[in-house]
Amino acid sequence: KKILFSGDLGRYGDPVMVDPETVSKADYVVVESTYGNRSHDTADPVEQLGAVIEKTVARGGTVVIPAFAVGRAQSLLYYIWALKQAGRIRDVPVYLDSPMAINASELLCAHLDDHRLSPPLCKQVCDIATYVREVEDSKEITANAHPKIIISASGMATGGRVLHHMKSFAPDRKHTILFSGFQAAGTRGRAMLQGARETKIHGQWVPVRAEIAELPMLSAHADGDEIMRWLSALHSPPQRAFVVHGEPDASEALRVRIDRELGWNVAVPRQDQVFTL
Repeated sequence: KKILFSGDLGRYGDPVMVDPETVSKADYVVVESTYGNRSHDTADPVEQLGAVIEKTVARGGTVVIPAFAVGRAQSLLYYIWALKQAGRIRDVPVYLDSPMAINASELLCAHLDDHRLSPPLCKQVCDIATYVREVEDSKEITANAHPKIIISASGMATGGRVLHHMKSFAPDRKHTILFSGFQAAGTRGRAMLQGARETKIHGQWVPVRAEIAELPMLSAHADGDEIMRWLSALHSPPQRAFVVHGEPDASEALRVRIDRELGWNVAVPRQDQVFTL
């Protein structure tokens, strides 16, 4: 018997990562449903990112981008490289200030079979940023008043070096804090996107006057259509499919869609529910 686990399904047509690998046959399927009830924003992330950077730099500000260290940070480097190559943003310094993001970026160019970038292009993309390895160097770029782009973790602004940058740049209207990924309920990032005018960092309340923006189209999770595309690659229906890893509404919406469009025997397991295969 063959059990197919989707894991976190990626996107189709990503400029950096390859498309999700399909499987033609499985007896049972366990599929994620993070975005099982919605479609992603189709806006061009390069256009959106470029517009935010240009507007901020034009007023003498810095763009602070909280980013997931693995995957998202590397995608941002690619988009910034593309913008600079096309002459669509000014040639301001770019800093990658996250030890884990730096390690992941170096791994990207060491494992060329796992993504779309050629060796020369991968090097160009990763070289677009100055890697900030030491804490003292991180403090120096925070103190630097010139316009720049800082990519730093954590992506939801719950910890990491990005908090030092936010503490310095959030109180000033000329700067922008640009969220590049999903912000979970209860996180500092979600609160700021919802309009919080102050945030607590390292025990101190910090006023939020900087522009707050987001790039919602950058999700690394497949949306409902992409999940269905991946499932449709199976040549015959599995004996049963299980929809997991999603909010209840998203999981149920995907279950209904699989039942309606594919005609599969599909369930959303309850917590601790047991199935006999």
